[in-house]
This record gives sequence, C-alpha cells and structure tokens, in this order.
Amino acid sequence: MAPLLSLWLVALFGLTRACPEPCACVDKYAHQFADCAYKDLQVVPTGLPSNVTTLSLSANKITSLQRRSFVEVTQVTSLWLAHNEIRSIEPGTFAILVQLKNLDISHNQIVDFPWQDLYNLSALQLLKMNNNHMALVPQGAFHTLKDLRSLRINNNKFTSLAEGIFDSLSSLSHLQIYNNPFECSCKLQWLKKWMDSTLISIPEKESITCALPEQLRGVPVGKIPDVQCTSPTVQLTYYPNLDTTELFDGFTLTLHCAVTGTPPPEVSWKIRTSSQTLELNGNPKESAGKDLPRQDPERFLVFKNGTLLIPHLSKREEGTYTCLATNEMGSNQTSVNVAVAGTQKYPLQPGRDPLGGKAQPGDKKPGAKGAKNSVLMPDERNKPLGPTRQSQPSLAAGTESTGGGQVPFQPPPFEKKCGSIQTSKYISNHAFNQSGDFKQHTFDLGVIALDVSERDARVQLTPTYMQPEKVHLRMLYLCQESSQGHALVQWSKIEEGVNSYWFQGLNPGTNYSVCLTYLGEDCQVQVVFTTKKEIPSLIIIVVVSIFLLVLATLPLMGATWCHLLSKYQG
Repeated sequence: MAPLLSLWLVALFGLTRACPEPCACVDKYAHQFADCAYKDLQVVPTGLPSNVTTLSLSANKITSLQRRSFVEVTQVTSLWLAHNEIRSIEPGTFAILVQLKNLDISHNQIVDFPWQDLYNLSALQLLKMNNNHMALVPQGAFHTLKDLRSLRINNNKFTSLAEGIFDSLSSLSHLQIYNNPFECSCKLQWLKKWMDSTLISIPEKESITCALPEQLRGVPVGKIPDVQCTSPTVQLTYYPNLDTTELFDGFTLTLHCAVTGTPPPEVSWKIRTSSQTLELNGNPKESAGKDLPRQDPERFLVFKNGTLLIPHLSKREEGTYTCLATNEMGSNQTSVNVAVAGTQKYPLQPGRDPLGGKAQPGDKKPGAKGAKNSVLMPDERNKPLGPTRQSQPSLAAGTESTGGGQVPFQPPPFEKKCGSIQTSKYISNHAFNQSGDFKQHTFDLGVIALDVSERDARVQLTPTYMQPEKVHLRMLYLCQESSQGHALVQWSKIEEGVNSYWFQGLNPGTNYSVCLTYLGEDCQVQVVFTTKKEIPSLIIIVVVSIFLLVLATLPLMGATWCHLLSKYQG
C-alpha cells in the first residue's frame, strides 16, 4: 500500500510542478497566480505550473518571444508583459493561448506584431499595445475579437488606419489612439467622421493630431477640413495620331497620359513589347536604359507630367503601352497599341512633318499635324495682310485683320529678353545645330525640332505640357545675334493644334535663337542655331559655265584626237 501512495504523490506533484525561481506562485480564489515581475529576467522562465491562469512578466529585460515561450501555460487568461525590451515576437507565440482575456504588451520596442495570432484569441477583452513602434495595422486584424472591450494602441507610429477597422469590435467601449503621427490625407477622412458619430469612449481627442501634410501638422483629426476625394481618371493622347498616321522607322512618338483625381495620382507606364516588359514611373526624364544595351540609353523617356517619349521608333518598340494612375482612392489605366510600318519609302521633304504628320498647305486651314508658319515680323508695322487664314495679329495689339486691313504694331514686351539669359531652363549650343538635318531637343515642355537652311528655319513643336492657366499665352519668338547684341526679328503666338512654324527671310551664316515661353515671362526653352552660309551666285554661275564649257568641248576634242590618230597611221 505504501509504494502505491508514494507513486500517487509523485504523480500529483509532477502534474502541478513547483514554481521556478525567482517567480512566486500563489493559489488564490481557485486560480493559480505566477508573479515573475521585476526579476531582471531576459527570457520567459520554464517549469511554470501548467494550471497557471495569470502570469506576470512585467518590468523585466525580455527582448524576444519565441513560439515555445508559453507552451507550458496554455490555460493562462491574463498575460502581463509590459515594460520589457521586447523587439521581436515569433508568429504563433500567442495563438495557442485561446483562453486569453487580458494581454498587455505595452511599453516595449515592438515593430512587427504577429497580427494573425489575434484570430485565435476570440475571448480577448483587454488588449494593451500602447507605447511601441508599430506602424501598420492590417485590415481585419481585429475581426474575431467580438468580446474586446478596451483597445489601446496610442503612442505608436501609425500614420493611417484602414476604414472600418473597428467595425467588428461590437463590445468595444474604450479606445485609445492618441499620439500617433497620422497622415491626414484622403485615407483618414473616415476617421474624422467616425469619431464624431461613435458612442465609444475616445479619450484625449485633442492629442489625436496630424503629422502630415505640413500645413496640418498639430491639427486634431477632428478639425481637419473636409476633402472630396476621387479615384483617378485616365485619358491617353498621342502625337502623331495613331488612328490616322502610319508610323515609320525613325519617327518620334509622344504619348501623354492626362490624369485627374484627389489626391493627385501617381503615373507609371508599363511597356510590353515582343522581347521584354518594362515598368517606368514618373520620375523626371527617367530612362529605360537599365534594361537596355549601353549604346541605347534613351530608348524611352518618361517625364513627370505623364508624358512618355520614344525619340526613335523602330520595330523593337512595337507593342502595348499602358498608362497606370494610382492614388489613395484606387487606380485606373488605359492602353494603346503601337505598330511600325517599317522604313519610309520616300525621303523626308521640307514639306513633311518628321513626326508623322503632313504640313498643311498655306491656303488651307491649320490642322493638328502642322501648318505653315503664323509669324509676324517687326518691319510689318502697317503692311496690309492678305486674306490668308495663317495671318496673325501683332502680339501686343490683340487685333487681327482678315482682309486688307492694317495691323497696328507694338513691340512685344519681351524683346529685351533675347539671347542667353540665366533664367532660361534649357539652352542648346550653336555647334549642335549647324546642319540641315532635323535636330530634336527634349524638355519637360515638349520636343523642339529644327530644320535649318540658308534663309529659312522650320520649327516643329511637340508640346507635352503647358501650364493650363496660360494655355492661350504661349509664345514663340526668334532673336538674331550680332555684334550689337540680340534683336527680336520674328515672333508668333503658338496656336492650339498648330505644331509647325516656318521662319523665313533670315540672313545666311547668322546666329539665331528660338525661344518658347509665356507672354511677359522669361524664356523657358531656348534653342540656338546658325543658318547655313550662302554660296555667292557669281561663283555658282562661273562653276556652272566651266562645267558646261568642258562638257561642250569634249566631243570636239574627241574628234580632233581621232583625226590625228588616223592621219598618223596613214
């Protein structure tokens, strides 16, 4: 009998286990309390009684929690871990504590909390997570906590809270969210309205403030202005018109993605060709060279205004181009297919648009592809204008003559700004433009292409962006450089839908500059060039005469040579 009693006692003590040092274990009100607070513990002690229901590990030096930390105390209902140095918690650490009602992990250094562990803690009534470094609460993190009454997530680094994140907490009566660096954007508008209407106790509302944007820093969320937030809309335009224009090798294609939305959407491009897929964001002038050969670093250019430029089309660029706009309210996208017909069968003539359109004849209405220039010169002060549709008024006068009327002349207000000025955003050099070939210059404002001869200069504009409020004040003017300085010689208002401008009557071998700007403002884009030197007419006449003389004497010399040869043989 004695041996059986001894075995029974050993088994009983083995099940209850002794309290590990330095903890104190107490039975009180049919509950087992294990007090391990203020013991300088660095890890969760092992050997705790399996029937422990309340475990206090507060004010220690525990730095991490592992999945096995609480496998011996799965019946615990209250777990106190405040004021430790906890930085990491392994997923699954709390998931086994299905009877847990009170969990306190406040005043630690937790950044990433295993939110999925909360799914098993449906009995939880108190959750204290305040005074940590957590920055994100996933949508649905509290979905199963139907009995939760008090939630404290104040003094963390939350910048936003998902709309409806507290809706599943049907028993919640107390919520602390103050002292978080909230970003008061569209995503947080719901919180302002919810705080005004909820019956849940939310203390220290004046400390629930904005950290961003800067103009709202320190403003309570309940007092931020209402903003009508909208999801993005996208409209894709292109030049030349892909619906009516056949594209050939060497053409320049401009795709512009016009987006609207509040807050302003971010624009990105997805390019899918037969050989690769590229994703480009809207950083200024971003190049796709990172995925391309070194010798082709600017195959695609992306501008911050939503424009994608393909400077030199080829079969490699055939594919689908998708513009994607994204903001806090959602995303939207639109696509266009680009096909290249191959090599152009005829050479580019001065009357043709290098970007794919055709220059309209002078007696036709200006079109979207190009038009004869609409330029007035300073010496046309009172010159009668013919009934051409391209005739434009003097810029300062604001009147137009469509018949034989007079156009009053007033010098443009920006004549003194000719030449290279410090406020010009983009300036090219003369050496680059001493050619009859089209030279393209790419800027945030668009593309300028120049075709220069002895007395003419044709300008091709591909405007990718203009300030909307100044759309009717865009100006193009031509300045001449001389020993006396710079002088304005011709100018024009940039008309809607007109992309080609032809400056005529220039001096051969002279330095000029074309400036794109707004009325009364400094030059935004300045492209300088030199007209070709003209060969004197007398030299041409002499050269042609000598050539014709030589050509005419060749038969006579041949006959003389044959006569002498036959005479010698005879």
